[in-house]
Amino acid sequence: MAQESPKNSAAEIPVTSNGEVDNSHEHGFNRDLKHSLPSGLGLSETQITSHGFDSTREGVIEAGTYQGSPAPPLPSVLSPSRVAASQLAQQGSDLIVAAGGQRTQTKSGPVILADEIKNPAMEKLELVRKWSLNTYKCTRQIISEKLGRGSRTVDLELEAQIDILRDNKKKYENILRLAQTLSTQLFQMVHTQKQLGDAFADLSLKSLELHEEFGYNADTQKLLAKNGETLLGAINFFIASVNTLVNKTIEDTLMTVKQYESARIEYDAYRTDLEELNLGPRDANTLPKIEQSQHLFQAHKEKYDKMRNDVSIKLKFLEENKVKVLHNQLVLFHNAIAAYFAGNQKQLEQTLKQFHIKLKTPGVDAPSWLEEQ
Repeated sequence: MAQESPKNSAAEIPVTSNGEVDNSHEHGFNRDLKHSLPSGLGLSETQITSHGFDSTREGVIEAGTYQGSPAPPLPSVLSPSRVAASQLAQQGSDLIVAAGGQRTQTKSGPVILADEIKNPAMEKLELVRKWSLNTYKCTRQIISEKLGRGSRTVDLELEAQIDILRDNKKKYENILRLAQTLSTQLFQMVHTQKQLGDAFADLSLKSLELHEEFGYNADTQKLLAKNGETLLGAINFFIASVNTLVNKTIEDTLMTVKQYESARIEYDAYRTDLEELNLGPRDANTLPKIEQSQHLFQAHKEKYDKMRNDVSIKLKFLEENKVKVLHNQLVLFHNAIAAYFAGNQKQLEQTLKQFHIKLKTPGVDAPSWLEEQ
């Protein structure tokens, strides 16, 4: 006798007479859920849609427009699963209750990331790579020129002017060094003459028998010391002007010459690189390299032409300025030396006035700002 096995009521699935699943439990669940919603939301119409257990979609609550507030509708997700619960919690977090009791919804949208994010480390690495490649090519060009294997671009006229400038700079530095030595020695001589004049004057007062003789020598030494100070002022002015010409004006031109020589080495390095690529085979792999090398060669050629033009202009202006400055300084130096050794005090003072040279009175300090006011 067959016995019916006990069945668990929770595992039973009601089936209608035509074989379809009975949805009465789901309708009951939807009805209970509708009654369990908070009344404070004030939804005018709520429709609960549910699918069978075999469907991949989750239950969705579709809410109509809230008539009592201008806030947008509240989209919600309700499902027995944990995924639906988390979605409902996330949507609910977008609601912000204002002080007046009205609910507002924050604007939340997708985060858009830029397609290309610049990385400072990658940019620095790229700069180091370019610098290393440029340094390697320039070093190879310099070594090739030293060994006599590489060719170099030469502007004969410009190179001759640069060589003359460097030679003149060495000669001017020698004149400047000798003038500084003369100034130092003249200063020591003037200082000695002052001391000697003071000694003669002191003996003139104490020796009655040789009063006149000591007095003449004291006056002579004081006059020589005064003329020496005037000559010293002219020589120092000559030194300052020549020093400005040599260590500032000419040095600035030579700095431009160094930049021109660096541009020339880079130009020859990329020119040699382009020539080597043109001598090789032309295929799909080498054509992009040739085009890139041609572009770099053209850029360095423009830089080289610009620097060559700058050097030519600076050399021209330097020559004009040098002639003007040295003409005035040489005339000053000659007139001052000639007047000093001729003993012509008036001519010496006139020379200083001609070049607007003011001597500092010994033993007199500059006035303070209180005295000036």
